Amino acid sequence: MKRLAVLLLIALTSGSLSFAQGQRGQRTAAATPAEGSAPRPAASASAKPAPGDLTLPMDSTVTTTHTITIKGQRVPFTATVGTQPVWDENGKPIAGVFYTYYERSDVKDRTARPLVISFNGGPGTASVWMHLAYTGPKLLNIDSEGYPLQPYTVKDNPNSLLDVADIVYIDPVNTGYSRMANKDVPRAKFFGVNSDIKYLAEWLNVFVTRKNRWPSPKYLIGESYGTTRVSGLALELQNASWMYLNGVILVSPTDLGINREGPVGAANLLPYYAATAWFHKRLPSDLQQKDLTAMLPEVEQFTINEFIPALARGGFIDPQKRKDIATKVARYSGLSEKVVLEHNLMIPTSFFWKELLRDKGYTIGRLDSRYLGIDREDAGERPDYSPELTSWLHSFAAPINYYFREFLNYKTDLKYYMFGPVHPWDRSGANADHTGENLRQAMAQNPYLHLLVQSGYYDGACDYFGAQYNMWQMDPSGKLKDRMGWKGYRSGHMMYLRQEDLVKANDDLREFIKKSTPKPNQPAKY
Repeated sequence: MKRLAVLLLIALTSGSLSFAQGQRGQRTAAATPAEGSAPRPAASASAKPAPGDLTLPMDSTVTTTHTITIKGQRVPFTATVGTQPVWDENGKPIAGVFYTYYERSDVKDRTARPLVISFNGGPGTASVWMHLAYTGPKLLNIDSEGYPLQPYTVKDNPNSLLDVADIVYIDPVNTGYSRMANKDVPRAKFFGVNSDIKYLAEWLNVFVTRKNRWPSPKYLIGESYGTTRVSGLALELQNASWMYLNGVILVSPTDLGINREGPVGAANLLPYYAATAWFHKRLPSDLQQKDLTAMLPEVEQFTINEFIPALARGGFIDPQKRKDIATKVARYSGLSEKVVLEHNLMIPTSFFWKELLRDKGYTIGRLDSRYLGIDREDAGERPDYSPELTSWLHSFAAPINYYFREFLNYKTDLKYYMFGPVHPWDRSGANADHTGENLRQAMAQNPYLHLLVQSGYYDGACDYFGAQYNMWQMDPSGKLKDRMGWKGYRSGHMMYLRQEDLVKANDDLREFIKKSTPKPNQPAKY
C-alpha cells in the first residue's frame, strides 16, 4: 500500500488537534462502561527522568475486560488502549503513540506466552486493518467476500490469534490517534524509512519493559508498507535494544528495497495478470478449466525461463521470437496480442486494470482485482479511482470509531486518521530502503528467527510473485531458506477480508508460531 496515503491525502484535513488537546477531550468525556466489559480507571501518567519538561500528558491507559470464544475455547482477556510517549535525545516527549494491547487474562506465566506486535502500512495508515479484520478479537461487519454491510458494527472473531498469543496494535505518529506533541517538533524525526524504524524501536523497548514482556517469544507482523517497517525493525531491535525475535510475518510485502526495475519487474507481473484474468474468466479454455494453483506454475515457469530473457534483449530481440513471446503473454494475461505488441511486451499495471474488462465497461481494483469500478469513460489508459480502497474505507472507518468508543471505552474528540499527514516520506540518503537486507542480516545473526510471507494472488500493488522473488534475492546463499515460508490466498492485498482466507491465514499464523517456538533448552546456534 505504498501510495495509499497519497491517494487520500487531499481528502484529509490539513490541520489537526495536538495530542494534548485530544487528551483534554478524553479526560472530560463521560466514562460509560461498554457492554460486556468492566472498565478500570486510567493509569496515572508516567514520567521518564530526564532534563527539561517531565510532564507527559500523552501517557495514559484505559483497560477493560472481555471474553471471547476462539476455535471453541473460551478466552478471557483484557484490552488496554492508550498512549505512550516518544522522547527525544534530551528526554523530552515529542509525540504520543496510540496502541491497543490485548492480553489473555487466564495465563499465569507469560514467560513462554508469545507477543505479536502488529503494524500496518501506507506509510501513513493506522493499524486498523489487521486489528479489526484479521488477528484481533473483533471483526467488522462485512460479507463473506469482504464487501461492506450495514449496520456498521463489530462481531466476535472466532479465528483471532488471541488464544495462542497476546497482541499489540500500534499506530505510528500521525496515524490513528497518534500525534506529534506540537507543530514545532521536526517532522524528520518520524517521516522517513529509517527515521520511522528508529523511533519505533525505541518505543517498543519501553513498551516491552513496561508490560514485562522481555522473556516472551516475540513476533513482528506488518502489512504492505508495514512489511518495510518490520523488516527494518528486526535488525534495529537486535542492534539497538538487544531484543531478539522468534518471527517476522510479512503480509502483502513491498519490494523491501530489493531492486526489481527493468525486465525483471515488468516480467514478474505476468503471474498476477494471469491470476486476475483467470478470476474474471478471460483466459483460453484450456487454462480456464484448470484450478488457479494448477494453472499458475506454467505462467511462472514461462516468466522465469522465457519472458525475462526476452525483455532483457529489448528491441534487439529476433522479430519472430518477439511475436512468439507476445502470443504467450496475451494467452496468459487475457489481453490481445495487438495491445501486448503496442506496449513492447511490457504491460503497465494501470493499463491492465483499465483494459482487461474494458469491453464490459468495468475497471478492476489495484489492491484486489476482484473488485470492479465504473469510470466516466471506457476509453483511457488508467482507472479513474481504486474501487477496492473505496470499499475498504467504507467498511472500516465507521466500525473502528464505534469500537474504540463503545467497546474499549476510549473517549476522545480526535479524528481517527485512517490515513494521516506523513508526507513527504523520506526515502533518500540516510533513509534509503535496505530493509530486505536488514531482515536477512537479522536472520543470519539470530538462529531463532523465522520468516513467513503471506500474499493474495489478486494483489496488483504487492504482487505474489514479486514477494517470492524477494525471498529468493534475500537469501542468495540458500542457507536461510529452511526458515522462510510463503503462503498464497485467493484474494487480494487484505486477503483476510475473504472469510475462507481469514480462517486459513490465521491457522497459518498459529502453525508458524508453533514451528518457530524452540523446544525447551534448545540453544540458538548453527
